[in-house]
Amino acid sequence: MITRRRVLAGTGGLAAMAAGGRAAAQEGKATMQITRSGSQPSTKGAAEYFTGSVRIDQPFRGSAPARVGGAVVTFEPGARTAWHTHPLGQTLIVTAGLGWVRREGGAKEEIRPGDVVWIPPGEKHWHGATATTAMTHIAIAEALDGKSVDWLEQVSDEQYRL
Repeated sequence: MITRRRVLAGTGGLAAMAAGGRAAAQEGKATMQITRSGSQPSTKGAAEYFTGSVRIDQPFRGSAPARVGGAVVTFEPGARTAWHTHPLGQTLIVTAGLGWVRREGGAKEEIRPGDVVWIPPGEKHWHGATATTAMTHIAIAEALDGKSVDWLEQVSDEQYRL
């Protein structure tokens, strides 16, 4: 039977565990980092990529070889992204308010706190607040060749209302 202990023993990992992780530190590997809440400034969503008032807090971004990054994005009523795609997809976790998400060719969907939205790679979509209620979500995406999003045209007021 294959157990975690056997795998670690076979790869020398058991010795590293017994040494309290010192082996990894001696090899110059990265160590855990804590980014304190409020330690990084918020930014305003660029008018090139957003309509309306949008605040972005980017608490994490992976450094090579990691490629995942994330942001907490708050949309004021009526605010939304431009149409866009992600080369490796995107996950949205709604944390507050009421929002909408729409994929090209699909109906606008309502999203609420606790909802998790998966957008597949290459799917053209937009997301944002409803016309009367702000919405906050955590957006998580991986970068492919250093790029995690391809921005397209703005969502028109007519498209937003549909």
